[in-house]
Amino acid sequence: MMDSLSGSLKDALKKLAGKAVVDRAAVDELVKNLQRALLSADVNVKLVMDLSKAIRTRSLDEELPKNTNVREHVLRIVYQELVRLVYASADLKLEPQVILMAGLQGSGKTTTTAKIARYFQKKGMKVGVICADTFRPGAYDQLSTLCAKINVPCFGNPKVTDARQIVREGLVAVKDQEVIIVDTQGRHALEPDLIQEIIDLNALTKASHRWLVIDAALGQQASEQAKRFHEAIGIDGVIITKMDGTAKGGGALSAVAETKSGIVFIGAGETIEDLERFDANGFISRLLGMGDLQALVEKVQEAQMADEVDMEAMMKGHFTLRDMYKQLEALNKMGPLKQIMSMLPMGNMQLPEGVYDVTSTKMARYRILMDSMSPKELDDPSLINSSRMQRIARGAGGTPEEVRELLKYYKMMHKTLKGLRGSGGGKFNMQRLMKRFSGMQ
Repeated sequence: MMDSLSGSLKDALKKLAGKAVVDRAAVDELVKNLQRALLSADVNVKLVMDLSKAIRTRSLDEELPKNTNVREHVLRIVYQELVRLVYASADLKLEPQVILMAGLQGSGKTTTTAKIARYFQKKGMKVGVICADTFRPGAYDQLSTLCAKINVPCFGNPKVTDARQIVREGLVAVKDQEVIIVDTQGRHALEPDLIQEIIDLNALTKASHRWLVIDAALGQQASEQAKRFHEAIGIDGVIITKMDGTAKGGGALSAVAETKSGIVFIGAGETIEDLERFDANGFISRLLGMGDLQALVEKVQEAQMADEVDMEAMMKGHFTLRDMYKQLEALNKMGPLKQIMSMLPMGNMQLPEGVYDVTSTKMARYRILMDSMSPKELDDPSLINSSRMQRIARGAGGTPEEVRELLKYYKMMHKTLKGLRGSGGGKFNMQRLMKRFSGMQ
């Protein structure tokens, strides 16, 4: 979810944690704070009211479980009801299937189509793509270029304006593939010709899945758009895109509720690898600042870097420049650093934005600078004074300002990791924390 909603929800729970007594008044205040956070994030009013009623009723009426205090009981209820709000993950199997992509223009549907092709390809499936977007100029060129980068066949014909004809020919052209993804044109869900076209394509392809791509920034109108698509073809999965932006995101959740289908993937990033399989429990855990350690473990395994990424080492008090680069380089292979850090349980701790401002270009520059450092300097950055900065800069063909920037970033990372260690309650232990948060489900 977007940072603004996540921060508001965490603030609401923080206020509850500060109460000496959790009674009806405290629950009512929590519910009001949750309502304010969800409504400001564009979550549908009816959904918010239903959620509020469930939290209030359960918090006050349910019997307190053994070995649980009232505060933990209310937190668990909030967690469970938020998970219910986004439904379970949509069904996804590694078997032969046809996927029909639906969505509005500008939702990121074409890029998402290529990302999904990459997802199935990495799972060992043979994938083919059909570009049935005859409305947007350059749609075929964009999709075929993305597919060429991952060696996935892409069928299309920019000279043909009939999407039905393209799909008929495309189904023959990619018939040997196990997973066939059909990218349709995106306009407005209330346009009758578009709706009729996608109804025809659904029938023509005998689609196994009909997935709706929703921009996280769409807002309140997302519900109506989702409802129209769902009535037309029976949406059975939603993909939320642009989750790395500044959008509120509540409209997308409202669209999920409208189709009652669950979320399949979340897209956050521009590269073809930036697609995350949705898990309701992990999603809400991250939303509330509890992290998503299971997803983190899977990220490490998927990148085949279990030996490179020592998460416990990141939390040790002794953190050198050598450690920093090794960890950042490994994490960079796993995806955006901000996404990875969100998987760590940080409670209400707010990280400085500068922690995430390391691009691949900057990292390459940092490496050159560190190559000019002595082993002692890498292991003990406090040794680096002005004269050493001058020497390091000359050796790297840079400036002392660049060295200062590197050291400033190092200090920020060092401080951040010390804070994470404290918020984790001492020594960082992934297994212990996974066990702790699995009890919320």
